[in-house]
Amino acid sequence: MAGSRTPARRLAVQALYQWQLAGQDIADIIAQFCEEQAPNAAQREYFSDLLRGVLTRLDELDDLLAPLLERPLAQVDPVERAVLRVGAFELAHRPEVPYRVVINEAVELAKRFGAEQGHRFVNSVLDRLARDLRAVERKAPGNAS
Repeated sequence: MAGSRTPARRLAVQALYQWQLAGQDIADIIAQFCEEQAPNAAQREYFSDLLRGVLTRLDELDDLLAPLLERPLAQVDPVERAVLRVGAFELAHRPEVPYRVVINEAVELAKRFGAEQGHRFVNSVLDRLARDLRAVERKAPGNAS
């Protein structure tokens, strides 16, 4: 499953971005992305779980992110907003995924799709969120940071 997560995250960020801009039905977006991108079964499952999880818990995730931002979330670049929401979902609801992996993957997605320095913003926000949500994991031996 781990090797399937990177492409699934990429698809989830792209689909979430599309949803944010167009407000299209999520089932239609999932069907469209699965048809166009042809992910394998594991990728499709994780992609769908991420997307549905983010949208089901959107208010919760936005409430987690809001205090870490210097501006309203609605004013954050849509790509970075999508990356932050996926990262926040994984930090909050996917404890089996190490926090460093979540942050690294989010930074790479922001580098690939976001503004020139957007990855630094994403790194900073998710690192601070991990301090709250993954405090025990961060303090474990070998994870001191």
